Amino acid sequence: MAGPVLTWIGEGVSGVKQSCRNGFHLVKTRGPSQLQFWFIALAIGIASGFAAVLFRLGINWLQGALYGTGDASQFETAVAQLAWYQVLIIPILGGLAVGVILDRFTNDGRARSVSDVIEGAALNEGRVAVRRGFASALASLITLSTGGSSGREGPVVHLAAVLSTLVSRAIRANGITGRDLLGCAVAAAVSASFNSPLAGALFALEVILRHFAVHAFAPIVIASVAGTVINRLSFGDVTEFVLPVQNALGFYVELPAFLLLGLVCGLVAFVLMRALFWADDLGTTVQNALGFPRYLRPALAGAMLGGLAIFWPHIIGVGYETTTAALTGKLVLLEAIVFAVLKVIAVAITLGGRMGGGIFSPSLMIGALTGLAFGAIATGIFPTLSDGVTIYALAGMGAVAAAVLGAPISTTLIVFELTGDWQTAMAVMVSVSMSTALASRLVDRSFFLTQLERRNVHLAAGPQAYLLATFRVSTIMRESGAKRAAPEDACWELVGEGVYIDGNATLEQAMPMFEQGNHAYIPVVTLGGDDSPPELCGALFQVDALRAMNKALAATAKEEHS
Repeated sequence: MAGPVLTWIGEGVSGVKQSCRNGFHLVKTRGPSQLQFWFIALAIGIASGFAAVLFRLGINWLQGALYGTGDASQFETAVAQLAWYQVLIIPILGGLAVGVILDRFTNDGRARSVSDVIEGAALNEGRVAVRRGFASALASLITLSTGGSSGREGPVVHLAAVLSTLVSRAIRANGITGRDLLGCAVAAAVSASFNSPLAGALFALEVILRHFAVHAFAPIVIASVAGTVINRLSFGDVTEFVLPVQNALGFYVELPAFLLLGLVCGLVAFVLMRALFWADDLGTTVQNALGFPRYLRPALAGAMLGGLAIFWPHIIGVGYETTTAALTGKLVLLEAIVFAVLKVIAVAITLGGRMGGGIFSPSLMIGALTGLAFGAIATGIFPTLSDGVTIYALAGMGAVAAAVLGAPISTTLIVFELTGDWQTAMAVMVSVSMSTALASRLVDRSFFLTQLERRNVHLAAGPQAYLLATFRVSTIMRESGAKRAAPEDACWELVGEGVYIDGNATLEQAMPMFEQGNHAYIPVVTLGGDDSPPELCGALFQVDALRAMNKALAATAKEEHS
């Protein structure tokens, strides 16, 4: 009897294996159906959730080995108890390790983060660099474990994007599917980091995909919930902060103060972003002037951080202990101001020194300190109209973070899900609206989009601006000798006048030439060496360029409204 049963079980297992192989082949060759895509989204959500949890546990383990505590909420206290030379040397060694990794595995010595994920979604069919992504994740893990003053959310988002890229490559996903998979991975990573399924889903739509297409919503929500479940199974289902109950009438009277706080936070966010860009430029200038290898740049930044931490241990690490102290009102006005200024300096040193990490957690800490300082002043002036400063710290935390990230909706939801208090969410909404409105006018929408703008990647203006960079001239031109090609004699005449374009150029370079010269077509050439004459390949017609651009805009609009 046992023999036939075992045979039946074996045949069943073999059948399941064959069905899985056939299903994967079908998905790979024909693309996933809607139902299959939802299962893929669930799998990516689970994988990204585990990646976020393991990244966090890895930081805790290495931080515990080096500083004696793996608890982020006790990190500053542990640093203060170490000998000064330990506080100094650990960030130096961490920076050196980061420098070697990034020098070996990236082309520019820069750790990848959220801005690269946004670029991948817009310009690379939802893909990011895999090899550089894994190296950046390792570098950021070391940075955050050895005292780097940055956040873990940015590296986790990019790591999740790497996982979705591997899946997109495996199933040969088209642009829409690749972007949707990327959104699923990011949503799960953010949800697993903050225990916030609503905010995770909206962050992926608001910041990464930058649209709210209905077709992407369901799979992204599925992945976001999966990431949250992974977090809750690992760390429990609790809100981070519990607020005291406030008098409703007193709270509503205070609402104008939150409008003013939003403006203050918008200015603070602008100062923070400008400090980061200035520090990056300064670091590059010093590196070029002194000629030291780029792998030493993070080590020098680590030395500066260690030197500051000897006197102010609050400014290194993710900063959860100081953030919690601000949110619970345990800091006085002077401490809040000093710690906020020092944190801006520490974050600028970390990211300007190319040490890796994200900007979300530092912006939360700086926002909480800003809100606490504002609340201390406001309640000191009008003591009878307020129940305390805690809610100002929370509103400031959301307002600065939203302005830096360019994510007012998801940031408001993150703060709500951290507190579970709708009254707090109302105060945050008021402050966030003012801070984002102000800061978005002072930079290119957000920290991430301004980063890309500094690399000549123009995404802030929308698809009508960045889609031009996705078309190679060589793919649109009419080749010489082809039907309806441009006359060769006329092309050579234009080349002699200096009117021509290389085949590897994009429409971003070509379209201004049409506008300036009023030409119907531009010769396309292959440039040789110094002594070699250019070779005529064909001509780019303005009507063809406009037709390609219109098709791309129509496809983008269809995706965003589907």
